[in-house]
Amino acid sequence: MGYRPLAPYAGGVNTPVWDDGSWPGLPSLGGNLEAEVCVIGLGGSGLSAILELLRLGRTVVGLDAGSVAGGAAGRNGGFLLAGIAKFYHQTVSDHGRDLARRLYQATLEQIEHMKTETPQAIRQVGSLRIAASAEEKEDCEQHLRALQADGFAVLPYEGPEGQGLLIPSDGVFNPLQRCRALTRQALDWGARLFEHSPALLISGQEVQTPQGRVRCERVLVAVDGRLEQVLPELESRVRTARLQMLATAPVEMRYTRPVYRRWGYDYWQQLPDGRIALGGMRDAGGEAEWTTEAAPSEAVQVRLEQLLEQLGVQAPITHRWAASVAYTPTGLPIAEEVRPGVWAIGAYSGTGNVVGALLGREVAWVLHGGRMPGAVWLT
Repeated sequence: MGYRPLAPYAGGVNTPVWDDGSWPGLPSLGGNLEAEVCVIGLGGSGLSAILELLRLGRTVVGLDAGSVAGGAAGRNGGFLLAGIAKFYHQTVSDHGRDLARRLYQATLEQIEHMKTETPQAIRQVGSLRIAASAEEKEDCEQHLRALQADGFAVLPYEGPEGQGLLIPSDGVFNPLQRCRALTRQALDWGARLFEHSPALLISGQEVQTPQGRVRCERVLVAVDGRLEQVLPELESRVRTARLQMLATAPVEMRYTRPVYRRWGYDYWQQLPDGRIALGGMRDAGGEAEWTTEAAPSEAVQVRLEQLLEQLGVQAPITHRWAASVAYTPTGLPIAEEVRPGVWAIGAYSGTGNVVGALLGREVAWVLHGGRMPGAVWLT
């Protein structure tokens, strides 16, 4: 199977399958505003922080250099996975059983919180981790034993997808639908939100954009991909990579759960209407995938097509897209005060849908001067 570029048309070329084209957009910032907190980044983590700040009675201005969830928050695979980037047994080994258990439990509770916020966007169908080798099968068994030892829901799995694990507490969602729903809610609650308003200068008291500025008491930079460009202080600890996906026309239903395979380098889900959203193969792109360019590349897209063929899916490809995400060497995200009055969260190492939203809520409490009940990251 050779690479089949898409003919240019609205919705298919570097537009995620999640985008139905209905978003009316937000204005860009023009003029000067004042707020208690300015949040930079209107993705899943930034919007979660904004809503939590509003619940706490704070005034908020939110800015994004592009559009709402225009980065990885609205361009990912739509997986809701408990835990952090590394598998549970690896987290136990790296950070100790107590912290691993508390982090995992906190993300389980965050999934439940997300369901209450945007039930229309989420399907809690579980997830499959499928082994692609004997070595990975043994790793799945270690993963299983570690989760069982701490009382978390997990089952051994063998089915059409292969052998591995079934984690029933996980799920899938439409990430763009969720972020847009959170945006509408934040606007209803009084937040002032602006698209296409990049932050040019950031201090704890002021954020400047091309056409305006926000005077504030605190700033939160809630950015994943390119975080090290927004805050150069993090260059030694954060590195941006490109993740790529494609989607097909509808096919007969064959996948009731999302699949995470080959150590997470391959992943896919089937949407309720039968379309397949498939991503990964970052390792096939090599060093070229460590880039801030968020556009599909032929090298990786060819491999994604080959994977689609191996799965026996024969359907036209309707969408190809890419997103920038940031990684840290430890797999732990950034969550700290980087400059006086300027906090940063991001660098979720490819699994930020749940962790990012949780950190957004926790840092909102810190900016409020308190501690979120049950906080596990920022205590």
